[in-house]
Amino acid sequence: MKIAMVDQSLFTPRYDDGLCEGLAARGHEVTLLGRPMRETDAIVPRRYTYVPRFFRLGERLRPVLGEGRPGQAVKAADYAFDARFGSLAALDGDVAHFQWLPFAAADGVLLRRLAPRTALVHTVHNATPFHGDRMAAVQARGYGELLRRFDALIVHGDATREALLTQGHDDARIHTVPHPPMRLREARPEDVAAVPKRDLPRILFFGTIRPYKGLDLLVQACLTLWRDGLEFELALAGKPFMPVEAFLGAIHGSGFGERLITDLGFLTEQRLDAHLRAADILAFPYRAIDSSGAFLSALRYGAAMVTSDAGMFGELPDGVASRFPAGNAEALTVALRQLLTDARRRREAGEAARAHGAALTGWDQAAAQTEMVYQTAQARFRARMGVQA
Repeated sequence: MKIAMVDQSLFTPRYDDGLCEGLAARGHEVTLLGRPMRETDAIVPRRYTYVPRFFRLGERLRPVLGEGRPGQAVKAADYAFDARFGSLAALDGDVAHFQWLPFAAADGVLLRRLAPRTALVHTVHNATPFHGDRMAAVQARGYGELLRRFDALIVHGDATREALLTQGHDDARIHTVPHPPMRLREARPEDVAAVPKRDLPRILFFGTIRPYKGLDLLVQACLTLWRDGLEFELALAGKPFMPVEAFLGAIHGSGFGERLITDLGFLTEQRLDAHLRAADILAFPYRAIDSSGAFLSALRYGAAMVTSDAGMFGELPDGVASRFPAGNAEALTVALRQLLTDARRRREAGEAARAHGAALTGWDQAAAQTEMVYQTAQARFRARMGVQA
């Protein structure tokens, strides 16, 4: 089977890499199509081919225009032109599998062109695009209608399936393929040296920093615990896509700046690996989420997990994470206090997280399940094109 895997902005490169490798191992011809690689990208295609198909102009101008509105405007125009007029040669095959739809207005044009040529599959990582971020509302407008154009939709768990059913999508087109754990590239000596560890418990909040991830809740909880006399560190590692100055100012203004570690920017996987190795508690205070690649990447480190009960976190087996009601800063404070004041409890919680990760299905099984989805999608494609099986 010839498969075009599409992640235009490389939102989930490690997921793409694992799935492409798994499908290629099953004998399929797989091409991953994304943007030009950056220095911080860590995937190294082996059995599959990588093509920098999207955002080529936007990426060339990125060092000059930056990540602000001018840069975003150029990328949007670049993608819209490409979607309407760009070659479809690299997307032709038996299946075009979209991981993300970054700009619904342009995505619709691209899908319209592809629909008569190939079976269309989309992985719905989150049923609410961009987690309802108001800043991305223009990008997301029309996303729900686009989902109806696909021959098959893949979700990672019951929360996303139920959300799609509530939105009126056909259950027969929705297929569950659990998200396997992911493994980051290991830290280099210089990465370890850049993330020194003191003899204090450390809470780590990592990954892209966006409004739905609840950093404000975590800062509020940490300030309460520091004022109560608890000694620990808070590390923030990742690229902010929202203003964070007020949160950092609140910590410094309260006299706890020496307890704060910041590593803000696009970080390599090796640098994130160093942060995860240095952490005792990993915090996921998300207000909303369907599935979390960051969480699944972190299970193997043996750190205690604190999560909200949103999305996939609410489906975790008991004991894997200390859960609290999403949006409740007081409950988050209680969960953190219990782990910070009891080293044995932290260790046992970390081992439970590690064991859960080891028990999850791997990429070989995810690839086999995805292959079955492709077969269903191809049958629907032939039916809508009036082709006899």
